[in-house]
Amino acid sequence: MSTATIEAPNSIANAGQLAAFSAKELKEALAKLEAKKDEDREAYKELVEQTVPKAIFKLCLASETLSNAKTEAFQYFENILKLKAEVYGIKEKQMSHTFSFEGGEVQIGYRITDGWDDTVNAGIAKVEKYISSLAKDTETAALVDMVFNLLKKDAKGNLKGSRVLELQKLTAKFSDEEFTDGVDIISKSYKPVRSVWFVEAALIDENKNKTPIPLSMSAVDFSKGYKFEFYNESIPQQDASE
Repeated sequence: MSTATIEAPNSIANAGQLAAFSAKELKEALAKLEAKKDEDREAYKELVEQTVPKAIFKLCLASETLSNAKTEAFQYFENILKLKAEVYGIKEKQMSHTFSFEGGEVQIGYRITDGWDDTVNAGIAKVEKYISSLAKDTETAALVDMVFNLLKKDAKGNLKGSRVLELQKLTAKFSDEEFTDGVDIISKSYKPVRSVWFVEAALIDENKNKTPIPLSMSAVDFSKGYKFEFYNESIPQQDASE
């Protein structure tokens, strides 16, 4: 039996050396290589199992920190918005509010996603039916293409809300009852949905340059038990005699 060490048996450079080993030795060497491969794979799996919980723990802490910071930011400015509503006698319900000082600014608010009820398809069908009858010459064909582009849906199968306004502008141009009715159906089927509450902030230097503070608050919910109720509360009415 040879006392030489068998290196990688699949190496072309060692092909001549393999002849010095018996079939049994080669078989044992291959078995060791396979065992080593299995051990390495098991070690990899164990490393993953040990590392993932550590990462999740850190990420959970980060998420909780963001959630608390987001909640506190909204609480700060909810009180300010209430005071502003009382002082000025009007409750502004725009989607966002921006507060600033010389060294920075903070914006809080919410985003919306487009939503539609089931009647939108009926409106689209009416518009498409009328538009399809117009493609008679180069001028009308271009107009038809424009309308069909406005009616294109996104990857989720929804229209873009901003396109409804463009369609409404075209009703005067076409002056057709069926087209106008179709656009009206589409417009009334629009049901935007409030998606996330967000916080954005930036630092402002002496040259008035803004540097955004990296945050990802949108995906983080408020702390448990807190709700931003500013939009749901009425303004206290002052007695005119005061």
